[in-house]
Amino acid sequence: MTTARKIAVLSRNPKLYSTQRLVEAGRARGHRVEVIDTLRCYMNMATAKPSIHYRGRSLDDFDAIIPRIGASISFYGAAVVRQFEMMGVYSVNESVAITRARDKLRSLQLLARKGIGMPITGFAHSPDDIPDLISMVGGAPLVIKLLEGTQGIGVVLAENATAAKSVIEAFMGLNVNIMVQEYIKESEGSDLRCFVLGDRVIAAMKRQGAPGEFRSNLHRGGTAEPVRITSAERRAAVGAARAMGLNVAGVDILRSNHGPLVLEVNSSPGLRGIEAATGLDVAGKIIEFIEREGAPNRTRTRGRG
Repeated sequence: MTTARKIAVLSRNPKLYSTQRLVEAGRARGHRVEVIDTLRCYMNMATAKPSIHYRGRSLDDFDAIIPRIGASISFYGAAVVRQFEMMGVYSVNESVAITRARDKLRSLQLLARKGIGMPITGFAHSPDDIPDLISMVGGAPLVIKLLEGTQGIGVVLAENATAAKSVIEAFMGLNVNIMVQEYIKESEGSDLRCFVLGDRVIAAMKRQGAPGEFRSNLHRGGTAEPVRITSAERRAAVGAARAMGLNVAGVDILRSNHGPLVLEVNSSPGLRGIEAATGLDVAGKIIEFIEREGAPNRTRTRGRG
């Protein structure tokens, strides 16, 4: 018999599909689940008894949290998760792992350090270095990405060196951080979204960009279908999530002529696309993971910050 937990889903919008599914799955398994607006949490950093308050009450009786931290609130959201951790509350994804994954440049450096395949990626500050930067990633065509972009926004395919130089100069002139990546032509506008939970891939789908669109994001009009992944792709996805320290992750992979290449690791992967494509109860699997990994009703002790 599973002991009932009190679980908080940290989400700004209780009507989002992913948030609703986590609430439904948790309640279906007998748990008390509440949606907490991350930005309405406020914290007391007291050494003896750290606490979090929410709309005038103390959040001191939760067993576990499921962070759904959007990119626009990464800093504050990570602080809220960290405070729960200090109170001894189990978090499906820890704050340090969330901040690692949210920083695209840092995450790629961590992947490279672990020897996980990824597209050749360049990063520079000075416009004087643009020609060498373009050469470094194998020349045009190449992909230029805003480090702060999400859902395919701020991703540009430059077909030739002249266009690449102009786009990079324009971004640099706006004082935004960008990275430049080799273009994997053989992927043909598709990628794999591998949903990692713990130490395994529990679901995978192939996303295909709309006609004439090299970005495969579903938000950009792409389509999705279930896919069988290879053992190498499975290892790459699990290794990428482990490199970030994430228990729950959406790992985006390109199929290339030289093996799987990890594009990005998402710490708050959406559930709608993966559940619709595969027919799997991914939300339920996350709740089961909490049942296994998050001990209920334990004495609250301060964890690591």
